[in-house]
Amino acid sequence: MRYQYVVTLKRDNEKAVDIISICLCLLSLLAFTFEQLNRRAFNYLLSFASIIILVGLIYNFILVRNGNFVRYKNWLLIAGVAWLGMPYLQWLSALFFLLAFFEYQAKYPLEVGFSNDMVVINTLFKKKIPWSDFNNVILKDGILTLDFKNNKLFQKETLEDEEDDADEDEFNDFCRSRTLNAERLTRNA
Repeated sequence: MRYQYVVTLKRDNEKAVDIISICLCLLSLLAFTFEQLNRRAFNYLLSFASIIILVGLIYNFILVRNGNFVRYKNWLLIAGVAWLGMPYLQWLSALFFLLAFFEYQAKYPLEVGFSNDMVVINTLFKKKIPWSDFNNVILKDGILTLDFKNNKLFQKETLEDEEDDADEDEFNDFCRSRTLNAERLTRNA
């Protein structure tokens, strides 16, 4: 589908996702170490995974201190593989694989596409909303507001874009014309 406008929104949950990922990696390190100490046996898979996860976490901490964007999906995937080598709770590997996938989705910027026919919110499962469901759609001072007819209100801050393709007035005029046109069509039907 071709969109006349695409607005990219900020994600608010990045720090929470990072904290959960770090905690899961650290708990995995503790479990792998405890298992080896408890059995008094050296396990190559658990040791190798523990070293890689620990080095990866340290590397991510250094990147964060320097102001860089980080992802923990690789370390979650390695922890998931290592959980397969544990003598118990192997089902946790599936959970770690899912969390690695969702970590990427949770940090991906939310995009809202505006076409002549509908508004599409690009989440894991795309939400397609016809213009007839809106009272108003406004972009003002970096905040996108979607006012639904069912008294629901969606407001999110947009990402700062160095190269604005269109100004807010042009976008708002487009949205106003689409909502008025949808209203006219529903009245005539």
